[in-house]
Amino acid sequence: MATLPYTDLYPPGRLSSPPDPEARRLTPLRLAGFASIAVPIAGAGLPLALFVPQLYATEFGLSLATIGLIFFLGRFWDVAADPLVGVLSDRTRSRFGRRRPWIAAGGLLFGLSSALLFFPPAALVTPAYLAAVLFVFYLGWSMLEIPSSAWAGELSHRYHGRTRVVSYQALLRSIGLLAVLVLPTILEQFEPANGLLKLKLVGGFILVTLVPALLLSLLSVPEPTVPAAPPVRQGFGRAIGVIFSDKLLLRVLAADAVVTTGQSIRAGLIVYFAVWYMGLPAWASGLYLLQFIFGVAAAPIWQRIGTRIGKREAAIAGELAQAAINLALLLVVPGALPLLVALTIAQGLTQGSGNLMLRAMVADVADAHRLRTGHDRTGLFFSVFALSAKLGPAIGIGVALPLIAWAGFRAGPGNAPEALESLKYLFAIGPALAHILATAIIWRFPLDEAAHAEIRRALDRADVIPA
Repeated sequence: MATLPYTDLYPPGRLSSPPDPEARRLTPLRLAGFASIAVPIAGAGLPLALFVPQLYATEFGLSLATIGLIFFLGRFWDVAADPLVGVLSDRTRSRFGRRRPWIAAGGLLFGLSSALLFFPPAALVTPAYLAAVLFVFYLGWSMLEIPSSAWAGELSHRYHGRTRVVSYQALLRSIGLLAVLVLPTILEQFEPANGLLKLKLVGGFILVTLVPALLLSLLSVPEPTVPAAPPVRQGFGRAIGVIFSDKLLLRVLAADAVVTTGQSIRAGLIVYFAVWYMGLPAWASGLYLLQFIFGVAAAPIWQRIGTRIGKREAAIAGELAQAAINLALLLVVPGALPLLVALTIAQGLTQGSGNLMLRAMVADVADAHRLRTGHDRTGLFFSVFALSAKLGPAIGIGVALPLIAWAGFRAGPGNAPEALESLKYLFAIGPALAHILATAIIWRFPLDEAAHAEIRRALDRADVIPA
């Protein structure tokens, strides 16, 4: 078979061995098709936090306390479902592969529950209805996201090839997030009071994108060969214990949780900062949208940086850049819109740089774990990694809002100058400290390109994963 060009995936001079045969089929079009499932998943997450609870209260009369309890319990179920799906998908053996059956079944559950959540029959909406729909929704979400992430980590055995795969997922995820920010914003220009239409618009976007994305994700790329080692048959609790004894994984998890916490502090305070400190209420949503528009370009930019200098170095560079951008917010004064816009654009261009590299590291860590233990736990590793994306926002909001309240700030006019300055300092310094801490955590992370190449050679020699 003729050798195919690999200059876009592996820069000249960086390979010490021939590319994987599976990587020959990782064309940009196939990778985009595989990663497209990120669009409906990302499109569901933001509305679920921003306006689904509010609309179920105003449009269907459910009490805020009840809705809050349902979403609180639903999030616990969501957290529990991730590692459960990860363990079971690692153990799955079928003629269709390990990951495909879970993604296909998860797509059906996700689509059904999305239809019930975003197109609810008014006569049936009760607390029990919302709780049951959320239960199925979160389960379907986990069945889509965790096996897809594990499959992405298995598509290439090469250090930079994994960065490329994850970059496509990040790019499609950004497009999904941008779409669900833009569509309701457009609707509000024509029917600002029509909450039900907003709910249906987002639900329609999820369902319309889900069907083709699911088919493309399942059919675009081959599922890699199952490792020769038998699937692990130990108890669920024991499996979790093994994972949390892996020091490399814990470092990646800790770094991502800290990064996500900083991002959540910024997201949770940006409206308060724009409206009450800057005095620019018309820009409250616009700044958030502007950041996401430029965030679409962030994934390919940082993929190239990571390929050139390595994942660890790119993660450090991205985190330090974000820390500097956030600290520069200390120079912003009320009404200084040009500087704020410039910093928002810069934030978008560095958005998710650390998260992207850390996600790409997970499959490398799973390789090291497989070499040491003889067991493949890629799905479980990615399910545990997903916890940081859910833990970070809880920590960020849980810390930021009480702190600004303690400093005397309240969401309304009449704040003292000292309270507004406290808001500014927390908005700038809180995320900056988080990014600096994440840098410290991964500063001496030992699993670089050379170390991973040795691990891959050892795995190939041991025939743990057939070449």
